[in-house]
Amino acid sequence: MSVEPLSASQGRGSLAADPIVAIATAPGRGAVGIVRVSGPALAGLAERLCGRRLEPRVATYTAFRDAAGGIIDQGLALYFAAPHSYTGEDVLELQAHGGPVVLQLLLARCLEAAAEIDPATGAPRLPRLRLARPGEFTQRAFLNDKLDLAQAEAVADLIDASTEAAARLAARSLAGVFSAEIERLREALVQLRMLVEATLDFPEEEVDFLEQADAAGQLEALQAGVDAVLRSARQGALLREGIKVVIAGQPNAGKSSLLNALAGAELAIVTPVAGTTRDVVQQTIQIEGVPLHVLDTAGLRDSEDEVERIGIERAWSHIENADAVLFLHDLTRLGAPEYEAEEDRITRALSQKLGPNVPVIDVWNKRDAWPDAHALPGPADAHDALVLSARTGEGLQRLRERLLQVAGWQSGQEGLYLARERHVQALRQVQAQLDHARALLQAPMPSLELLAEELRLAQNALNEITGAFGADDLLGVIFSRFCIGK
Repeated sequence: MSVEPLSASQGRGSLAADPIVAIATAPGRGAVGIVRVSGPALAGLAERLCGRRLEPRVATYTAFRDAAGGIIDQGLALYFAAPHSYTGEDVLELQAHGGPVVLQLLLARCLEAAAEIDPATGAPRLPRLRLARPGEFTQRAFLNDKLDLAQAEAVADLIDASTEAAARLAARSLAGVFSAEIERLREALVQLRMLVEATLDFPEEEVDFLEQADAAGQLEALQAGVDAVLRSARQGALLREGIKVVIAGQPNAGKSSLLNALAGAELAIVTPVAGTTRDVVQQTIQIEGVPLHVLDTAGLRDSEDEVERIGIERAWSHIENADAVLFLHDLTRLGAPEYEAEEDRITRALSQKLGPNVPVIDVWNKRDAWPDAHALPGPADAHDALVLSARTGEGLQRLRERLLQVAGWQSGQEGLYLARERHVQALRQVQAQLDHARALLQAPMPSLELLAEELRLAQNALNEITGAFGADDLLGVIFSRFCIGK
């Protein structure tokens, strides 16, 4: 279920109309499960569910009761009074035993108790309580200024982190490290905009605000700051997204063996029979915390077998969408006329199907089977050639290092934070607008109106990162990808 886009009238700081409830822990059995409620004035509902008033921000061990006063379960109840809560609204958390049936009973009891008539008011205790949509608790935290948009995304990234490095960087982003960098850039940009606008507004004063305030120097420093943040964001996005690496080559070049060697597990079937691999086998591996999505594909050749032909078509489809291609060559067949002719055909096809920015890494396999331990034929003898044995593991470390290099990873960097591709694109947009601004500022007769517009567009791009400004449909897309209860 996706989050409905916010209406134009729902700005940041507004409270959502309906109270919401959801099971906040993962499906299945566990030691503890949580039912979470958020909305206005939850103290009465909490008292009805627990049979006692709850002191805010104090864990209370209590029984959770049904409508007749019977006990559903016993556990901890936590009540957070607005605005001192995750969402900025009143929040109630019921921590019970983590059985699916128990949690469903508690969820149903919350909805039932909310609809009961309160004797003191003659009205439902909590009207319009409904099930939460995916990401709606965090969405409310954003709308109520408890988190900015980059921090809200970091919540999902922390949950989804597949490596220790990704989890640590997501925690940094959630703590506001990335947002603080963006705010620093925004303040510098606002200061520069102020100078340009002042020059536009008061031309009769004959005071060159831009020159006196060193606007060119401020713009240069701002560009350097954006470049530094973009470098860190690229690395963070790489840790989050990884790259897609496709192993391609003729049948029996050792593609499946290489996938197994990189993964450290027998994932793909390996036999001496050509055409064993008929479909794509994918595995995500980690090198220095960077996820690489490696795909083993069917051997590339002309085939009369219909099933194999479909596998080869799928192989080319994945190759065309790869971030990098490992073109695997068989050392033991180099020099054979038919083999070399097919290698040339695959090389031409790769050059036609791949974009100019997609690297092709040539790898010569079966080093262990080459008879001369010192001399290698042709290009495999080059200084930077990647020669390995998927069977023995010789040369695999060099391949891993080359893959990191191709991915753009730079180890040992400090001050990184987990970023998303949209953050990288926004920062690139800021770079482009500032480049235009610099060209205008350096012109013999600067157009200050155009300069002011370029700076405004740059600030809009920065604001989109933290959500100070952004399209309503962007918010809907982001929060719809969260899990329910978060």
